Parts: sequence; structure tokens; C-alpha cells
Amino acid sequence: MAFALGVVLFALGIGVSIALHEFGHLAVAKAFGMKVRRYFIGFGPKVFSFQRGETEYGLKAIPAGGFCDIAGITAMDELEPDEVDRAMYKQAWWKRVLVMLAGVFMNFVIGLVLIYSLALGWGLPNLNQAPQTTLGDLSCAATSQNADGTLVDCSGTGPAQEAGLRPGDEVLAIGGQEVDTWNALVARIQKSTGTVDFTIKRDGQKMDVPVTVATVQRLVKDTNTDTVSEQTVGAIGAGSVPAEPLRQYNGFSAVPGSLVFTGDLARLSFSALLDFPSRIPAVVRSIGGAERGQDTPMSIVGASRLGGDFAENDAWASFILLLAQLNFFLGLINLLPLLPFDGGHIAVVIYEKIRDALRRLFGKKAGAPVDYGKLMPVTLVVAVLLGAVMLLTVTADIVNPIKIF
Repeated sequence: MAFALGVVLFALGIGVSIALHEFGHLAVAKAFGMKVRRYFIGFGPKVFSFQRGETEYGLKAIPAGGFCDIAGITAMDELEPDEVDRAMYKQAWWKRVLVMLAGVFMNFVIGLVLIYSLALGWGLPNLNQAPQTTLGDLSCAATSQNADGTLVDCSGTGPAQEAGLRPGDEVLAIGGQEVDTWNALVARIQKSTGTVDFTIKRDGQKMDVPVTVATVQRLVKDTNTDTVSEQTVGAIGAGSVPAEPLRQYNGFSAVPGSLVFTGDLARLSFSALLDFPSRIPAVVRSIGGAERGQDTPMSIVGASRLGGDFAENDAWASFILLLAQLNFFLGLINLLPLLPFDGGHIAVVIYEKIRDALRRLFGKKAGAPVDYGKLMPVTLVVAVLLGAVMLLTVTADIVNPIKIF
């Protein structure tokens, strides 16, 4: 029940984020006197709508986005007589840019509000702490463990130390297989035998370190049946870096704390956006049965499932943080200077402004509005790529979803 509630609440949060993104376009366009014909959430068949003034508001059947139909957003748009002078493409360049930026601005505001509520309710983590796969204390590898789960005492060095691994080394892969969480690292080690190459990052340099994995007895939980049994597994005598406690704030200190945290989160979101294309092959492999990394791209379906997992495990702070991250990511991806993103329209406006400034230098009048028809092939390619990525991520989120717990 909690899982289903979490899925519904997260999907609702995504819907509200999309609605407010489009509302940002609507509000600024109307403030500048432009005509907004339609404001819809979703695509496909119309579920319902109502008319308020000159704008039709409504909901469509496919909850995969939304749109704000502003009259004359391009010169290709057919205009009614009352729309000719109010067409968006005829307005001052800075007004057009602000209209397109308004949606992105709303996503950033939503993310900031969510982070502020997170700071007040739970506290904020340190995003600059060591990666999850960073090695902490190194010791011997106990051969077995007691009935209560504690390890039997041992002495001397363990396989990790003997191989030359050090505290602070970030493990990137084990035996050629990437690991992105401590649980994934432990699971990979437990399945290993003999000498295995550990790909690590130390002082910014990547290197391979051969480690001879010890054979030990451990209590292992089967994730499918939730049963615990004693098994013979691999171990290297390494612990994780303890997570730093959440930073606590009051109503006043939460303001600068949220701004600093938002800056860190935006930087990580931008880095994730740059890495997005390189992680698509991992999504394809996961559809074929390979282990799904937590850093692989996911769809709204996958994000909602994670929201359900967080709700089921009473991890509401993670629920809120994920929704904030999603808003930052949506804001950043909409800034890409490609159509049909908002950034593509902004790029066209800036191009027209620079072009006309250069024409004036040579005594020429301003050029005609950009012909969006000539940009259609590029727009179509971007749309096809977006559709393909959406199809891949939705498929992966159904057959091999990302698992946190």
C-alpha cells in the first residue's frame, strides 16, 4: 500500500512540476500582452478542458509532458486577425527570451522550495563527501561470523592491504564490471574468487590493482526470498567510509544552506546531463539482463517506482530530494540550444538579434524571422532521439528497474 501511495504521489509531483513549468511560460507571455491560446498538461486525446478568457485550459490522456500554445511563437504559425500584432515572434527579443526562460525558472524555484523544506524537516546531506565506493578502514578478513552477525576476531593484514589498496581509494570496477554503490561493491566481491583486478581512482589517477580475494563464511540475504543463510563468499577486509550526519538548520539558516546545497546539486545535475549519452549503452545492456547501475538514466516510470520504494521504506527525505533533482534536470535539459527545447527557441532569438546587429553595421535592414521549416529536419532528429531514449528507459524501468533497497 505504501509503495502504491509513493508511486502516485511522485507521479503527482512530476505532474505538478510540469504544470508549473508551463504556467511559467503562460504567466510571462500574458504579462507581456501575448495571446495564450491553450494550456494543457499531457499529450494525445483530450480528457477535459474549459475556457477562461481567451485561453483554453485542459488535461490530455498521456501524462508525458505538457504545452503552452502561444500565438505566433514562430513566423510559420497561422494567426487570427486579433493575433497579428500580438504574435510572439514580433515582440522584442528580450521578451521572447524571458517567456522561454520562465519555464526553466519555475523548475529551479520548485527544486529550491523542495530543498528548503528538506533542510527544515530532515537536514541536508553533504554532496561533496566521498563517493559511495570509497574504501574506509582496511583490516584482516575474518573467516566467519558469529550467530548475531558480528565478525569473528582476526588479526594481521587483509587482502586489500596486502594488494596495496589504501583508505580513500575509490573503486570504479571489479573484474571489469562497474560498481556505483557500496552494496554493489560488496556483492561483486562476494562473487569473486582468486585474483581479481580492482579498477580504482587515487589522487585523480585511474589504475588497476590485482587483489587476491579471500574465501570466508558469511550470512547472506537472498534479495528474492528475503531468507538469510550461511554461504562461502569472497572478502578483502575493507569497510566503507561512514556517511556524514545530516546538517541541521532552522528557519533562517536554512536559506543560505539551501542555496549552497542547490548550487552543489545543480552542478551534479549538469555533470549528469553531460554524462547522459555515455550511459545509454548501460541502459541497453540492462534490458538484456545486465546489472542496472543506480547512475543509469531512467524515465518518469522509473522515477515514480523509486518514489514508491522510498515511501515503502519511510525514506521521505530521499523522496523529496529525488523530486528536487528531477526538477533541476528538467530545467537544465530545457536549456539545451536545440529545438524543440526552450533553449532552442532562445538560440533562434539570439541568432536573430546578432544577425540584425551585423546587418545594421553594413547599412542593411533587419532580416526576416528565422524559417523554422528549414530547422525541421534537425528538430525531427532530436524528437526521434528523445523518443528512442524514452522508449529505452521506460523498457528498462519495467524489466530491470533501479533498486535502492
